[in-house]
Amino acid sequence: MERTMPRPELVELEFYSDERGYLVPMSNSLSPEMNSAVKRTYIVGNFGKGVIRGMHFHKKETKIFYIAHGAAKFVGINPDSPEDDRHVFVLSDKKPGMVIIPPGYANGWMSLADDTILVALSTSSFEESAKDDKRYDPYQWGDIWSLKAR
Repeated sequence: MERTMPRPELVELEFYSDERGYLVPMSNSLSPEMNSAVKRTYIVGNFGKGVIRGMHFHKKETKIFYIAHGAAKFVGINPDSPEDDRHVFVLSDKKPGMVIIPPGYANGWMSLADDTILVALSTSSFEESAKDDKRYDPYQWGDIWSLKAR
């Protein structure tokens, strides 16, 4: 049976730079429906690299993640098919992008640099998210956090 629900995805962002600094438009890269669905924006900071946040699961909430400073590895896993429906993304402030995690995926992130700052947008209020939250051990699906030598 083929999955018809959206999957986690990476959206690359435009980056404009001149002698004054840089600009990264975020909302231009989201659909009008997604822009109007956002109910909550928040910032999360990790002091050290290797800090893991997650895994969180929501049946209704979509989350959008952007790294404002530092770098992070994101993992999105379908708990009903953890081996076949697994998505891994790396974001940094050097190559702007957004990771979109739709409902139905356990998700988490690990900072790859000290003082990583994440900006998150959510389609649920804090109260709605808390009622729709299920937590998983970050190692439930094995060591998904290791970095591969290249």
